[in-house]
Amino acid sequence: MTEFAIAGIQLDATTGDNLKAISQLVAGAKRRFPWIDMVVLGELAAKGVSVASAEPLPGPTEDFFCSLASKQGLWVVNGSLYELYEGEVYNTTSVINPQGEVVARHRKLFPFLPYEQGVSAGDQHTVFDIEGVGRFGVSICYDMWFPETTRALCSMGAEVILHPTLTNTDDRDLELSIARASAGTNQCYFFDINSCGALGNGQSIIVGPDGEVLKQAGERQTLMTTVVDLERVRRSRERGVLMLGQPLKSFRDSRVTYPQYTASSSYLSSLGPLHVPEKV
Repeated sequence: MTEFAIAGIQLDATTGDNLKAISQLVAGAKRRFPWIDMVVLGELAAKGVSVASAEPLPGPTEDFFCSLASKQGLWVVNGSLYELYEGEVYNTTSVINPQGEVVARHRKLFPFLPYEQGVSAGDQHTVFDIEGVGRFGVSICYDMWFPETTRALCSMGAEVILHPTLTNTDDRDLELSIARASAGTNQCYFFDINSCGALGNGQSIIVGPDGEVLKQAGERQTLMTTVVDLERVRRSRERGVLMLGQPLKSFRDSRVTYPQYTASSSYLSSLGPLHVPEKV
């Protein structure tokens, strides 16, 4: 079996606790679409954007999602939570299987600085396998602005990228183009799931391995369902995007040395500190 049904839930999120609403939406999705295998939520959808909500993992909120996954018999990607670990706070996504077991946690590699203050950066790329289906990768929001992140996941074998996000600003339209480009240049499915309402401006998008838009939401609460076919990813990687370019193979075979990866870059060093822009 290489087909796998995923539902992206674009939640009308409040600034506080959204667990009751999430429970109802996931249960409703399973009743209406009993064939779905996984649900994916937006970044910080459960508890909102305050680092004061941070808790150790495992903890009560992650336990809630484990119970939800087990009860509904679904894979659950819980968006993310603020995780408290050894005095630091991380923005962390949990991946939970239908038995209610946490199989992976991803700490956001690039907190949205200088705005996402008080949050430490993770340092590990996260992939996990679903037996008989394929390999999945996880990234969070600002992570996708760095092409190296998605390329790293796909170099590790990821065929589907699950990407919870939280955006309520003018750059959402640009993020949609990044999602398409990430899928096309890495020959993978890309699920970019945002929230709406008080936290986000929606416009979640699901992209196929040829860079085509499979589903795109508006700015209201939406349930998006898609059946991914991992054989399609494998055909693309063998034959090329639209039977044309084979970027993963070309990247593998390249002899290029990239200057941005050298120990020092005089230009990057000249850009100055990372700070909130002052009035023009």
